[in-house]
Amino acid sequence: MHSQYDHIIVGSGAGGAAAAYALARRGQRILLVEKGRDLPRDGSTLEVARVIKQGHFKSKELWLDGSGAQFAPEEYFNVGGKTRWYGAALLRFGRDEFAADAAFDCRPWPIDYAEMEPFYAQAENLLGVHKFPIEPGLQEILSRLKRGGTDWESQPLPLGLAAEITTDRTEAQHFDGFASVRGFKGDAESSLLQAIRPLPNLTLLTGAPVSALLAASYDSRAVRGVRTEDGAEYYSDTVILAAGALHSPRLLSDYLTVTDQHDRLPAARHVGANYKRHVLTAVLAFSTARQSDLLRKTALLSSARFPHSSVQPLGFSTDVLIELLPGLMPRALAGALAARAYGFFLQTEDGSHPANRVRAANGHGLPELDYDPGRTSASANEHRALTRAFRRALLSAGFVSGAQAIPLAGTAHACGTLMAGADPVHSVVDANGRVHGMANLFVADGSVLPRSSRVNPSLTIYAWGLRVGEHLAGRQP
Repeated sequence: MHSQYDHIIVGSGAGGAAAAYALARRGQRILLVEKGRDLPRDGSTLEVARVIKQGHFKSKELWLDGSGAQFAPEEYFNVGGKTRWYGAALLRFGRDEFAADAAFDCRPWPIDYAEMEPFYAQAENLLGVHKFPIEPGLQEILSRLKRGGTDWESQPLPLGLAAEITTDRTEAQHFDGFASVRGFKGDAESSLLQAIRPLPNLTLLTGAPVSALLAASYDSRAVRGVRTEDGAEYYSDTVILAAGALHSPRLLSDYLTVTDQHDRLPAARHVGANYKRHVLTAVLAFSTARQSDLLRKTALLSSARFPHSSVQPLGFSTDVLIELLPGLMPRALAGALAARAYGFFLQTEDGSHPANRVRAANGHGLPELDYDPGRTSASANEHRALTRAFRRALLSAGFVSGAQAIPLAGTAHACGTLMAGADPVHSVVDANGRVHGMANLFVADGSVLPRSSRVNPSLTIYAWGLRVGEHLAGRQP
């Protein structure tokens, strides 16, 4: 084990694993520090009661919302991070989504689509992204929507799932929101970390929450390593934050406070600001026919009326959908309804607003997430119209529906809190992921995303992490 590393990476989710993959394969000495541990392979991560009802694997860390009420964000601390639990919808952002859209409070990227394209392709290859045929039940719903004269367009949804998943009914019905046991889902652990864990130049340290970044003795604008909660210190030439959009800004904010840089670092006031996570609503559509599709999550829907929005099915089978119905409902009735239900996930890009932010701590000693989608009114208005229009279209197609807005605790698509940009006065990191004003501190996770796009951010975070890793592998110390 090296006492001095070329790079320390904090967090093993999409961005951290991708950066580690790029660097380790180039011979760099890497310490990958993960707060959690490896998930069990005993099948418990596929158990509906344990995963959905009990929330056994979720973080219990308490936060405060903007009004001071306590809640626990739906975060996961384990090797592979939240990617072990995601729904594996892996889509590229559109070319236009790298540019600004002032009407929607959307900031521009410091790079364009062409800069990301080769890393998108590499990530898709590593994660085994491909499209499955749209299944009969969903195809019937889509056909009915079309016959109703609506303008909803559909296309096969790119998924990071192995084709073999359809041979295992338990895995196929429990990939969305569950962690695969057999490695059928392309995630940070199974697709990236497993390939590099045997390498002698990679050290993976698990169960080691990072408590602080360490300043170099000669200049606080350089970091020399990290300290973990047990007091151990590890040193490196470069530190890469990849703990996620809720956690990376807390580490940086604490560092700026300790080193008294809040008034000296131009980017300091934006650390934790501009939190985004999509405006999200879950819709359950009910029909008289029983639904028997296996994967369900095989198509992406869109409408020209809602250019910042998309709709995708939830990959939830009957036993999962039962848990989404009101708990007071008789179980026999809940089971009958769930067997005839199809779930959909409606998402609209939210813009950047400085008041939507993560704060490292407040007077009560708890971190704070102050987020109100109404602060970016264009996004909120489009999402309300999207939800109404989609439910009307379902009703015209013969499906009664119910809708539930995703609450603040739903942090699956969290991004934006260390936003990338060309101007150090208005952003936190530069086009290569380096924190403006810092010599050797980089960010590889979703906190850099200036825009959340109309689709899931996971593939873009992987691509960004690969790009940061490649940049650092070729960077002269």
